[in-house]
Amino acid sequence: MTDTEELVRKTTVIEVPEAVGVFESFEDLQTAFYDLRMAGFSRYDISVLGKQDMMEEKMGKSYWRASELEDDPHAPRAAFVSEEAIGELEGAVVGGFLFLGSYVAMATMLTAASTVAASIAAVAIGGSPALVIGALLARRIGKHHKDYYASQIDHGGILLWVRVKDKEREDLAVQIMKGHSGRDVHVHGWSE
Repeated sequence: MTDTEELVRKTTVIEVPEAVGVFESFEDLQTAFYDLRMAGFSRYDISVLGKQDMMEEKMGKSYWRASELEDDPHAPRAAFVSEEAIGELEGAVVGGFLFLGSYVAMATMLTAASTVAASIAAVAIGGSPALVIGALLARRIGKHHKDYYASQIDHGGILLWVRVKDKEREDLAVQIMKGHSGRDVHVHGWSE
């Protein structure tokens, strides 16, 4: 069996009408996403191109351009993640590590023999290294997110797909994406 036949065998394609567009910046993509959501599109109907490892698994290691994948039903999809969601995750990581370090220090110091001042000092000292570790991990998360979209821009733009159920929704999705600098915005041929 050839690689192409294997790919077709592994991939299930559901021929649902989709509007697709390419964005030159994350900011344009994000504002288009927010307007699509405000217009009533479900976040489950909106997707972007999957990660590099998913691309390599499904498409091979060949160089790709966004324009080649717009209408390819085998292109891996992923949920869109906003900057705000990444910020919340970063905050949770930092806060979690700070809490864990402080809790461990507090648990070891809160004995009948320790003073309140010593316990407070231990919490502060124990929480500081954990805070640094949490901040470094949070920074890595943010960098990974930015690199993900920068890689797509390097390959011709960030792809955005929106599943639509009828002609009215098709027109609305296309209008919103074009209104946010979406390029080559169209509805897939199989939905015409």
